[in-house]
Amino acid sequence: MASLNVSMYDPGLVQPMREELTRIGFTELRTPAEVDAVLGTSKDTTLVVVNSVCGCAARNARPAATLAIQHARRPHTLLTVFAGQDGEATARARSYFTGYPPSSPQMGLFKDGKLVFMLERKNIEGRPARDIATDLTAAFDRYC
Repeated sequence: MASLNVSMYDPGLVQPMREELTRIGFTELRTPAEVDAVLGTSKDTTLVVVNSVCGCAARNARPAATLAIQHARRPHTLLTVFAGQDGEATARARSYFTGYPPSSPQMGLFKDGKLVFMLERKNIEGRPARDIATDLTAAFDRYC
């Protein structure tokens, strides 16, 4: 069986998409062990963004995350995995998204180690970043 870490996209082309989140404070998780080290143990509020090369990640999800984390109440920990690049890490992160099928992009909020809020692609695609950010900040107000 082929490794899930075989890149579907040129790493050089994807790097700016990764940096769009890491430069604003997200920690990128690149291996299943890195995912488990945080999601398997953290009791802090944690936002996980499944990043991707798709247009709705660029136009909607990443800008929404950028807007949302400027909110007064926000998660303690900000994490990201990159679908189509770091397949095994992404699959492991998604394994914590209990009750939700994989989608890209996708944003999950955890509190006390439990998933408490989810935005799937269907909640992101075609919506303005500001509206998605409003959904996120409402969840931050409730859980953070």
